[in-house]
Amino acid sequence: MFPIVSGIIIGIIIFGNILKYLFFAYPVQIKYVFIGLILGSIPKLIKDVQKKSDFKPYYLVFTFLSLAVAIFLVILEKKISISSSNEYSFLFLIISGFAMSAGVIIPGVSSTLILMLLGVYESYLFSVSTIYLPFLIPLCIGLFIGAIVFMKITQYLLDKFYAQTFFVIIGFTLGSIFVLYPRI
Repeated sequence: MFPIVSGIIIGIIIFGNILKYLFFAYPVQIKYVFIGLILGSIPKLIKDVQKKSDFKPYYLVFTFLSLAVAIFLVILEKKISISSSNEYSFLFLIISGFAMSAGVIIPGVSSTLILMLLGVYESYLFSVSTIYLPFLIPLCIGLFIGAIVFMKITQYLLDKFYAQTFFVIIGFTLGSIFVLYPRI
């Protein structure tokens, strides 16, 4: 396990610094790269759902509803500022980690998007690249707790409502584009 954990830590530090540099040096281009990655994942999600379930037109309702929720969250994020500084409470970081875990567990939901919506993404990149533990520890606590909760919820939904769950994921995936779309 030591080589795997070491590789994960080194990879996070290296790629955290690379992403931090790219995000600040080329913000518009990087946002378009993320949009391309998101759009590229849609055919895979559709292919995955078609393996287990035949398409029914009413499944699109789930996509459109989750897309509407995602767009609403983007609008809400633009109207409300959680914090104007880089100082976050321990509890807020635990909640942010909990929310971030949805992006780690649920296919098609971006943890980057979630952290952007909460206004902590830039601080997260800085903290990962510098290993700033006062920020990372509460975030990891929330991430661990949330991962357990979201794994249970996702497993239940996939067992009982496979196609509907995937079409909701597709809607959230499409909605994440609105957060990233650069306003030049």
